[in-house]
Amino acid sequence: MQRRIAIFSLLILLTAVATAQNDSILVANKDTVAYRYTPITTSPQKGNKGWQKFANYIADSNTDQSFERKVDMTFVPALYYAPSTSAGLAVMAAGRYRLDKQNHNIPASDFSLYATASLTGYYRVGVQGNNIFRNDRQRIIYNAEFSSQPTNFWGVGYDAAMTNSALRYLASRVVVDAKFLQRITKSLFVGAGADFGYHFGRFGGSKYTSTSNFEALLAGEGTSYNAVGISLFLELDTRNNITNPQQGVYLGVQAKIRPKGMSNIGRTLWSGRLSANYYQKLWKGAILAFDLQGELNSEGTPWVYNATIGGLSAMRGYYAGRFNDLCAITLQAELRQHLYKGIGAVAWGGAGNIFNSFRQFDWSKTLPTYGVGLRYEIKRNINLRLDYGFGGKEYRGKLIHGAVFSINEAF
Repeated sequence: MQRRIAIFSLLILLTAVATAQNDSILVANKDTVAYRYTPITTSPQKGNKGWQKFANYIADSNTDQSFERKVDMTFVPALYYAPSTSAGLAVMAAGRYRLDKQNHNIPASDFSLYATASLTGYYRVGVQGNNIFRNDRQRIIYNAEFSSQPTNFWGVGYDAAMTNSALRYLASRVVVDAKFLQRITKSLFVGAGADFGYHFGRFGGSKYTSTSNFEALLAGEGTSYNAVGISLFLELDTRNNITNPQQGVYLGVQAKIRPKGMSNIGRTLWSGRLSANYYQKLWKGAILAFDLQGELNSEGTPWVYNATIGGLSAMRGYYAGRFNDLCAITLQAELRQHLYKGIGAVAWGGAGNIFNSFRQFDWSKTLPTYGVGLRYEIKRNINLRLDYGFGGKEYRGKLIHGAVFSINEAF
């Protein structure tokens, strides 16, 4: 009974937080999603049985059955509302499976699927996952997503994000990327990957900014781009699991090239990315996690491929893509505390900076981030998370803030 009460309380809290926010709310990285379950009953007796069945399903969903089943899955339907997308429906699924059921010392493979649509015409579908081969000698990490959403753009650079008025347009995106990693020592991996991105903007009419006004803000850049990227990876990974680590270190370096002949950009581009994470157990049920991210892009990179601040992970609370430029550095620390059964809470703080080049780096333009969040384990080491983040103030003195709902930890 206590488990059911805790679960019911969490669902109510998710709904209350999500329906009370402003345009900076995101689903995954665009809108906040809140659970709302309403039993359809023909009699009090049948309604009670329906609720018991649903509560038991949620309560038992985090049991690891990946050794017994081919695929151990949990489905989560959700209603959401945000002023930027209106009311909508989202369906998420999380699954775990094992290619090697004899080795209990390696992590399970995992995947997450999501689909959402709203009354404004926004829709988004995607899949992401980690495929672990026998004895964890090889890994395939993948992500694929298609989305179409009315969204905002302030321009490129810190000053534009702080002072410009937002321009409205319809953004359509296709993003597919995958990487293959080969273990060469106990903790060291090398690998290669490829990705494809297509970004298309629609303008004009009564809903969106005109094409001419948008192009004037872009200073000669286009509104539609596609490109193939080829990457090399070097990763040091001692985490006890990938999706919800409690201890260990992750250090990843990525070098990417976008060849001129494999895009419509008109030039060859390069980029580099550094990711560093550290996880340490504290007292009972507490984890301290650190995250450092750095990204550099070559001159001439179009705005759609810029480094950004905000969204799902780094600098939560900022509108995704509002702050963008060729380079970005973010640092954040998060305290994660298990509360009861599959329920947990987090608090974080950090800072980030976007800049065009190291010569133009300005400490005074560093942006703060802090916030709190809730967690619910729907599958072993796979969490649903609701975060509410706060940032700095824009030039008019308005505090930047927003909520994020997603699967798995921010880092």
